[in-house]
Amino acid sequence: MYKRKIPLNLNCGLDLIGEVLYGKWKIRLLWFINEGHRRPSELQRKIPDASRRVLNIQLKELQDHELISKKIYPVVPPKVEYSLTDFGKTLIPVISDLGQWGDENEERLRSVIQKRS
Repeated sequence: MYKRKIPLNLNCGLDLIGEVLYGKWKIRLLWFINEGHRRPSELQRKIPDASRRVLNIQLKELQDHELISKKIYPVVPPKVEYSLTDFGKTLIPVISDLGQWGDENEERLRSVIQKRS
């Protein structure tokens, strides 16, 4: 069982958001699920750089944080779909604003990021 080396610091909203959304693909997963890509294979196609294992881990964490729900259909082969919870839907305007800010500052951000590489 995994044991944290650094204790949780949940003293403010930014700490809480960081704990819930920390993970390279979580914001994109939330966005794509909101757009209607609900099956794991669809999400994998939308984010080809991510391994299936990492996506599954991050989907599980989003589910544990009550941002998404998982429905398993009793068919053969098994069918799984994810959807945003009402709580998860409250994040979509925030993600949209972040994406818009990124688009508006695309050149500057790209330049700064490439400078560091």
